[in-house]
Amino acid sequence: MRTQVGIIGAGPAGLLLSHLLHLRGIDSVVLERRGRDQIESTIRAGVLEQGTMDTLAEAGVGERMKAEGALHHGFELAFEGKRRRIDLTALTGKSITVYAQHEVLKDLVAARVAADGKLFFDVSNTSIHGIDTASPSIRFEHADEQHELHCDYVIGCDGFHGVSRSAIPAALRQDYERVFPFGWFGILVEAPPTSDELIYARHERGFALISTRSQDVQRMYFQCDPNDAVENWSDDRIWAELHARVDSDEGHQVVEGKIFQKNIVPMRSFVSTTMQHGHLFLAGDAAHIVPPTGAKGLNLAVADVRVLTAALVAFYKESRTDLLDAYSETALRRIWRAEHFSYWMTRMMHRLDDASPFEQRLQVAELEHVTTSRAAATAMAENYVGVVAV
Repeated sequence: MRTQVGIIGAGPAGLLLSHLLHLRGIDSVVLERRGRDQIESTIRAGVLEQGTMDTLAEAGVGERMKAEGALHHGFELAFEGKRRRIDLTALTGKSITVYAQHEVLKDLVAARVAADGKLFFDVSNTSIHGIDTASPSIRFEHADEQHELHCDYVIGCDGFHGVSRSAIPAALRQDYERVFPFGWFGILVEAPPTSDELIYARHERGFALISTRSQDVQRMYFQCDPNDAVENWSDDRIWAELHARVDSDEGHQVVEGKIFQKNIVPMRSFVSTTMQHGHLFLAGDAAHIVPPTGAKGLNLAVADVRVLTAALVAFYKESRTDLLDAYSETALRRIWRAEHFSYWMTRMMHRLDDASPFEQRLQVAELEHVTTSRAAATAMAENYVGVVAV
């Protein structure tokens, strides 16, 4: 097989890149180790920045996002028994949309199928070859047959555990990582919304997050031991923990309902540099991971894709390589900014077992500052909606 751009991974980065290239007349093939049903049913959070919303709409895949996503103009910070609102729109002129990642994937897969895009699901034994040459290839197995896809460029969008990052020689890579000693216990609940907007709660027992999926389904998290087991948490114990961490002295309470999913999410920060070598480029989780506190993961993947799309269009339409050459440097400026914001949010909102009482009071002082100072609130809002210049 032959194509212009070979893409490994049918996550948000891979599918969006394939579709944006298609709209600009550039051919691609997407390879994915999972089945279509699996990627469309694996429920993950989705807080979409303004830039992500705009990109999806411009790509023609934003109709359902606009109709079914929850447009939010702010969020609440809960601490010391009170709640204080960060007005994103008033501070930045921008907003966010809560729209689950698997719904974004459904929209992107449907768009690629409608455009007769080349998608291979359930592939295995994927390997990358010849990235130092002008004609790299991807070998893979599909439907019990061996295939080799020749292309001009290989784009690795296959996540943290994929094969793409390891195809860059270890001597040329520098990996930076921070594994946090806590995780998030997540539940899906059949219940009406607790709040019209997201609630980020800091409590001496640990962090909690209240989010909405629809008028009938809510997503809630609370900080836990990453080595804990879901079976250790009865519904009654979960609700007692969420009430303790989120209910306010002002009378606000978490709305209970039927819990129909439980899972534990580990927390890490990770960046791999460089994001390119020869004719191989990395995008999304293949190159970087952020803790979900800052709501940056999906948005960083989309930002990578915007940069890559412009670079590939410049190459194919104008025979320019300057943007491709600068891809890693360009993308990493935004990535490190988002890593810092997510790390700052995580440190401010979570119970830190190694923190002294003095440091715990500094967390509260920081929350008081960002909820009373317009300048501090604006800085937080600009980072959250993704309008910080990088």
